Amino acid sequence: MNKESALRAYTTMRRIREFETQISREFAAGTVPGMTHLYIGQEAIAVGVCHDLSDQDFIASTHRGHGHCIAKGCDVRLMALELFRKAGGICKGKGGSMHIADVSKGMLGANAIVGGASPLAGGAALAIKLRGQRNVAVAFVGDGAANQGTTLEEMNFAVSLNLPLIFAIESNGYGEHTPTHYASPGDLTERAASFGMAAEKVDGTDFFAVKAAMERAVERAHNGKGPSAIECIAKRWHGHFEGDPQLYRPKGEVTELRKTSDPLEIFKSQALKRKLVTRKALDAIDEEIDAEVTSAVEAALSAPQPDPAELLTDVYATY
Repeated sequence: MNKESALRAYTTMRRIREFETQISREFAAGTVPGMTHLYIGQEAIAVGVCHDLSDQDFIASTHRGHGHCIAKGCDVRLMALELFRKAGGICKGKGGSMHIADVSKGMLGANAIVGGASPLAGGAALAIKLRGQRNVAVAFVGDGAANQGTTLEEMNFAVSLNLPLIFAIESNGYGEHTPTHYASPGDLTERAASFGMAAEKVDGTDFFAVKAAMERAVERAHNGKGPSAIECIAKRWHGHFEGDPQLYRPKGEVTELRKTSDPLEIFKSQALKRKLVTRKALDAIDEEIDAEVTSAVEAALSAPQPDPAELLTDVYATY
């Protein structure tokens, strides 16, 4: 990586962290309608996976999708409007937290259906292959989604048709409120490999490790070697949803994660050691992103509600 690339990666991770932090604060204040699921603690996964993708590469996301959206280039101003269900939102204020999408960026949408991303990304991968394009599709899959039939069937489908599909498995410790070791016995990397695809496990708090694994997966896809799976280990810091009391977690776990497993601090340490960044440049990014996200949230809070006349638009697609 060069310095420009490293600064871009940190900027995106910092943007995810600040966006989620401010959304958490607003949710607690009662200003965010509905439910929201935050990505804090997993920033290196989304950014490592999406860092080198283009708008012609596709991703399909999960209910915990804000980080994926931002990493794929979605506008945080439009995202903020969407979360607050305001006019001008990225989906006209109709989707909210779990349904953000921007096809122009190759972001096929967050999805409240557990395991819903796999067949969507699989369809995109099939389209890429049929068109003869040099692109990839990525399915973000959580611990719980890794057990869903949709994901397992799509793994089989992708191997059978040798599709340019990458499964980014986010092992964040819990499938909703259930520890992974209880609900997902065995090894998820080995499970993916049993279908006949290349699969590897990486530290999901380490941007450089995730990015390197993604580079290998993309190269295989581009060379006609079919799908891959990357299991990224990074426990989430917040609950399954905002307001989750998290009684299922060991006491002190989140405090320890904040001290030892912060993806942004790990990136800073590695990037500074490699002389890819300076502390002055990182501090400037922090200040810039704080202002950017604060402006986006304040604008969303004061924005008008959607026009009721649009209630029945966008319900059905006409071909």
